[in-house]
Amino acid sequence: MDLWWILYIFDWILFVPVAFTVAYILFFSIMALSKSRTNIPKAKQQSRYIVLIPSYKSDKKILETVNTVLGQTYSQRNFDIVVISDHQNEMINMRLAQLPITLLTPNFARSTKVKALQYAILNLPQFKIYDAVILLDAGNIVDPEFIEQVNDAFESAGTKAIQTRRMARNLDTPVARLDTIFEEINNTVFRRGHLAIGLSSSLNSSGSVFDFLWFKRNIMKIRSSVGEDKELEALLLRDSIYIDYFDEIHVYDEKTRKVHDFNLQRGRWTYIQLHNLLNNFRFLPFAFMNNQYDLVDKVIQWLLIPRTIMMGIISIMCVILPFIYFTLAIKWWLITVIALFAYALATPDYLVSKHWDRDFLLAPFITIGALYNIFRAGKDESGTRLDAFSHMIQKFKIQVKRK
Repeated sequence: MDLWWILYIFDWILFVPVAFTVAYILFFSIMALSKSRTNIPKAKQQSRYIVLIPSYKSDKKILETVNTVLGQTYSQRNFDIVVISDHQNEMINMRLAQLPITLLTPNFARSTKVKALQYAILNLPQFKIYDAVILLDAGNIVDPEFIEQVNDAFESAGTKAIQTRRMARNLDTPVARLDTIFEEINNTVFRRGHLAIGLSSSLNSSGSVFDFLWFKRNIMKIRSSVGEDKELEALLLRDSIYIDYFDEIHVYDEKTRKVHDFNLQRGRWTYIQLHNLLNNFRFLPFAFMNNQYDLVDKVIQWLLIPRTIMMGIISIMCVILPFIYFTLAIKWWLITVIALFAYALATPDYLVSKHWDRDFLLAPFITIGALYNIFRAGKDESGTRLDAFSHMIQKFKIQVKRK
């Protein structure tokens, strides 16, 4: 085959998924512009909540989180706080033990968030009865009215799962600002934009609320060491449970400040995306036949190219192609303009400052690190390094054969 034909085919193999990802983001960014709900009706009663806070080597961050939850305006007899303190400093544990909370101190050989949540559920007293579970991360900060707002929203939603809005606590470094921009783009595209056309919101790793009995039953089904929020999301959608989103209820999250940590985070998320795609792709025909459009949309989301990788591909093609075959580069320049417009549309006004363009253009330069760290996310429970892609593909083949 002629070398130019190989280049042409390779160019379109890259361009089609990139263009589809950009079109998806643009569509839901536009949908998110529609007017959202202005107020939440006051709940008729105070439900009982359990607040689960897994904490792994977080030290003083966990104390900040617990103190903000203890300072709620909501009646304290109607919510309990459970901290799962894993490999924590003994002094921190002593200070936690003096607070009116339940402190659990497991010592896992290999710690994961899902293990901590399962441990908490297994160690709850049988006589304790709750209506809903609130998940927070160590380091999260919430407003004094947070549980009161959650109670209003949970009753108003009338569903078994809702997601609150995660916002940044810090904007002190370029990486933290970039992380915040991506977080808010997620809120716009995968939550507010979906809500505008009646599709389920995407879950986040904290600030989510679940029906207690549903959560208690389903958290034990998760076996993966990473991405418990996305697995819970898939279970909800396979059960045809709508996930509502409340933009006005805030959870403040500390954003990563270092490029290395940002790379590890993106690599982990990319692995989680591939893992969930291969685990749930087989449900796609069933979802179509049963009009489970939320599940169909979720599988489509997992088919999208992660944004940092997409920006890296676009940057490379825009720079290299003009020197190889100029006319092929034109469509890449066009898709770059559309992508930047979609991102600008999805970015809240408070983040559009003098730093916005400079910080956002950092993304292509950290793509290589994010790609490298995809493989670091793929480890088995004993800590042995695995090739993440081959492991998932092999698992997918076994599932298909069984079916």
